[in-house]
This record gives sequence, C-alpha cells and structure tokens, in this order.
Amino acid sequence: MTGPTIAERLKANQESLTRSERQLADVILKNYPASALGSITSLAEAAAVSTPTVGRLVLKLGFSGFPEFQNTLYREVNEKISGPITKRAVWADHAPDEHIMNRYTEAVMGNIKQTLGEIDTGTFNHACEMISNQKQRLYIVGGRITRTLADHFFLHAQVLREGVTHVNSNSNAWPHYLLDIKAGDVLVVFDIRRYENSTLKLAEFAKEKKAEIILFTDQWQSPVASLATITFNNRIAVPSAWDSLVTHILLSEMIIAEVQERIWDVTRTRMEELEDMFDRTKFFRKF
Repeated sequence: MTGPTIAERLKANQESLTRSERQLADVILKNYPASALGSITSLAEAAAVSTPTVGRLVLKLGFSGFPEFQNTLYREVNEKISGPITKRAVWADHAPDEHIMNRYTEAVMGNIKQTLGEIDTGTFNHACEMISNQKQRLYIVGGRITRTLADHFFLHAQVLREGVTHVNSNSNAWPHYLLDIKAGDVLVVFDIRRYENSTLKLAEFAKEKKAEIILFTDQWQSPVASLATITFNNRIAVPSAWDSLVTHILLSEMIIAEVQERIWDVTRTRMEELEDMFDRTKFFRKF
C-alpha cells in the first residue's frame, strides 16, 4: 500500500478539524484500525457525533465517501496482519523486471524519505532529551525480530550513559525487570507487525508504574502507541517476504549520535575507560 495510512492522515489534518471531528478522530485512533471497521452509524455513535460529521471527516481526509474510506482501511488491516508468505505474493505479482538490487534499494530509499519527512524535529529532540536524562533509568526491549534493533540500541546506549538495562523479551523473564522501574524512567520499545502480545503487556505494566515510553513501530502502528509518550512510525515495506529494519536503524543511530553530543563529557569518560579495558585485555588486534 502506497501513500499515508488513514491514521497518518488523521494526525496530519488535526489542525483543520472541527471539535466534533477531532472527537471522532480520537475515537478512531484510540483502537485503530478496529474502531472504524463497523458501519458509519456505529462509528458515529461510538464517538457521540452525527453521521454527517463522519461523512465530512472522510472527505477532509481525501476520500470520496465512507465506502472508499472503509475499503482503504480494510486493505490496511490486510497488510497489517499478513505473514511473510502473503507479503511475498503481493510484491511478486506486481514486481517490475529490474534487478532486485535496484528494486530493493529504491524501496528502502522511499521508506527513508517518507519516514524522515513525517518526523517532527521537536518530537525527535524530545526523545533525545528523555534518553539523555541520566537521572532516570533507561530500559530497552524488542521482540522476536526487533530484538536485533534493541541489541544495537542497547550496545550504544550502554556506552553513552549509566543506568541502561536491556530487557529480555521473553514474557517469563521481563517481570523481574519491572521490579526496578520507577516513575519517570524511560522504556524504549521496538515493535513492528505482527505485534507481540507480550510486548504490549510489558508496556502496560511499565505505564502503570508511570514510566515514559518511546516506541519505534511501523506505518500501521503497534497497539503500544496508545501508551507511548513518543511514537516513531517508520516505513518498513520492501519487495520481500520480510520487512526492512533499515529506517529503524537509521533513526536509532541518529538519536544515538545526538544523545552522544548532549552528554559528551560523560560519554567521553566512559569511552576512554572502555578503550583502556580493551587495550589491557587485548580484546582487539593492534596493527
């Protein structure tokens, strides 16, 4: 599916909406996309607005009417829940004849351009400020696939500052980590389709303890977004049965670079001590 999702359109048009339309948009986003899969009447009743209000909102989003709006939503749901085999069938049927190197690179570049174009610099800066705050502990967690992203982020954050914990994503292990989470601590979550129930439950418990959550997810948006202080919706679709993690790596590395500059005095001391240990243990080869 090309172009912005309905959720992205709703967020982009917030300022142009009337009070009742914003009320309706909030209801749609609260349990997106399931909230808008029923009839136009049921959606209006859920939001306590009139059916004409629903009609006006979908027109503002660029649809000809509620049927087109809902058909688009159904396509989003199909893409959101599709497994690797289904995803491969979709792109293979429409794949051009060019070499995979070109097609894949073009898709990744498109993902990067659209992802960065939708990120507000204020939101990016806020995330960096939260991660730089050494008065609060930093927790990082990923899932079955996204744990590689969590590993990468943790490895760097651990050097940048003190008080960083890598949460084991296994649901039978993470309750132990929750014992130490306090109000104001920051939990960085990586969660892309197919969203993991254990990750959502972990985020719910962390939120109950008043932790702040920074979520790295996709354009369809993990349910953890309803709990997050900051959500980054990174594009992941490529001509493959597997989703691409490139945009997540790029954004996380940019955040790491910015946090490094914000607390460089601390980071430099930690790096020097780390390098000294590497030299003494002969961990790396010297040429």
